Amino acid sequence: MNPDKDKIMEVTGKIIVALPAVSGTSAAGKAWNKREYVLETEDTYPKKVFFDFFGEKADQYPLAVGDKVRLSFDIESREYNGRWYTNIRGWKADKLDGTAQASPAEATAAPIPPVEDFTTGSSNDDLPF
Repeated sequence: MNPDKDKIMEVTGKIIVALPAVSGTSAAGKAWNKREYVLETEDTYPKKVFFDFFGEKADQYPLAVGDKVRLSFDIESREYNGRWYTNIRGWKADKLDGTAQASPAEATAAPIPPVEDFTTGSSNDDLPF
């Protein structure tokens, strides 16, 4: 289930936990499997995001600790015994390498000129006022 293109939810960060694969059989007798991970964002105040890949996605997107990824995901909530539980279900993971290109804004930014040291001034005061 992929969301509409204008409603894509994504987060970028580094995988810090890769839990072992889990599998089982549903009450309807169908086999299932999933892989669970924790991603840490690289924001000023990093956030940890627990998510999983379910079914064929679990094998399609194998991730390892240290991988930098852009995760596309859906959020699902369900009720069980009067309590609500929310899952972040990944549907795509793009691995990012360490040599990611700068954004267009960063690429066109002018370099910052060096700061002059005004503490050792001369006796000439060239200021017009």
